[in-house]
This record gives sequence, structure tokens and C-alpha cells, in this order.
Amino acid sequence: MTIDLYTVRSILFLPASNPRAIAKARGAGADLVVLDLEDAVKPEDKLAARQAAVDAFIEPWAMPVAIRVNGVGSQWHDDDLDAVAHSQADFVILPRATSADAVRAARDRVDLPTLAMIETAAGVLAGPEIAREAAALIAGTNDLSADLRLPPDAGRAPLQMALQSIVIAGRAAGIAVFDGVFNGLDDPDGFAAQAGEGRSLGFDGKSLIHPDQIEPCHRAFVPTEAQIDRARRLLDAATGGAERFEDQMIERKHVEAAQRLLARAPQ
Repeated sequence: MTIDLYTVRSILFLPASNPRAIAKARGAGADLVVLDLEDAVKPEDKLAARQAAVDAFIEPWAMPVAIRVNGVGSQWHDDDLDAVAHSQADFVILPRATSADAVRAARDRVDLPTLAMIETAAGVLAGPEIAREAAALIAGTNDLSADLRLPPDAGRAPLQMALQSIVIAGRAAGIAVFDGVFNGLDDPDGFAAQAGEGRSLGFDGKSLIHPDQIEPCHRAFVPTEAQIDRARRLLDAATGGAERFEDQMIERKHVEAAQRLLARAPQ
């Protein structure tokens, strides 16, 4: 399945060891589903989860599907990559990416576009190099908070600089970037606020841990009607070069921004 990752708003992670979650995800409407072999799976369930991830493609999916392998250096990493290479997955996701070499090795091993998760301080610093080898970057905010030794109640504020660095690395490489998860399952207002913040930071979409988060995520990452209307007026009015449009001066970059905005508008 061919997909433009810039159009992805929601990335739903689920344990590959959970058949009920897989069945529910098929009809949940996420833009991208991730069958997880890493953190969501107990060590004793790793082998069964790997086989379940491969078997999940026996039935067709309505959306692209990725498999997140266990990290470089783990006892499962190499066999996970072999399994992905023989699956029908659209992408592989590499957790805790800290070097361009690791991303390149995973990508070449499975011959699939690789989404790299930035989850450590080392990953943030290597972000520009990693981004040049990846198809997209995903901020792993839980692991990043732990690696930075932030207090459990620190919230997102201390992560702002790291998150912005991830966005900048992705934009410089011309690839999509995705925000991390929101851990609260019964806090829709908190989720909506964090998703809106992620969009304001420049992320293209967000990682999710429950199907109930899909619809509010899509709302957060599509333009408002007012933004859509203004973008259409701007495109209609633009004739090339610098010129006045309503309350501001516009040039080609504003036209390109309006085109990108309309590409994400509901069809």
C-alpha cells in the first residue's frame, strides 16, 4: 500500500500479542496501525507476538500497517527484522534510534521504509543524521522523559526543546514527524489539549494507545473551516510574487503553505 506519510494524523499502537486489539483496530479508522513487538509485549510473549504480527496480514487491512521491532542489541531484534522482511507490513518502526547507521541497517535488512523513534537524549542529538535515513520520525515521549530523568509529574513543558528539535530534524530532511502518546485513557480534554499543542509545534500527527483517541486526534490535526476558507481565498487571489492579500503581504511560501493546508482538509 502506497501512502504519503504527511497525510497521516493518527498512529495507533497495539500489542501484537492481543488478538482482540488487532481485530478492533481493523475497523477503528486510524491512518496507520502499528503491531508492537516491543514495550507492549511481555518477554515471555515475544515469540508468539512476532508470529501473530506476521499472521495478522492474512486478512487485508483498510489502512497501512507497520511492525515495531524490539530495539538494537536486544535478543529479539534480529529475528524480528527477519520476520518483518517476510511479512506484508508497509513499514518497520525502530525504537530508541540513536544513530543513522542503526536506521540504515534496519531499513536495508527489511527493505521497507523505516520510521525511527526518538526516545533518548542521544537520539535527539543525532536527530538530523537519523532523519536523513528514515521515512519519518516519532517522538517517544515516555522513554524520553525517563532518559532525561524528569520527575513523573513534570508534564510536557520540560520536553518542549527536545520535541522542537525532533520537528526541526524531520523538516530539514523533508520527512513527516509525529508526536508521542498521551497516557490518560479517561481524560479527553487533556488529550485534545496535548494534540493541539503537538500540532502547534509542527507535528503532522500523533501516536495513540487506544482507538477512542482516533477521532479527537483527527479533529486536532485537520484545519478548521476558517483556515480552509482563508487558504482557498488566498489561492484564488495569488497571482505570483509578493502582493497584498487581505491583512498581510504574501508571497510564494504563503501559497505553498495554503496548498499544504488544503491537502489535509477533509474531503
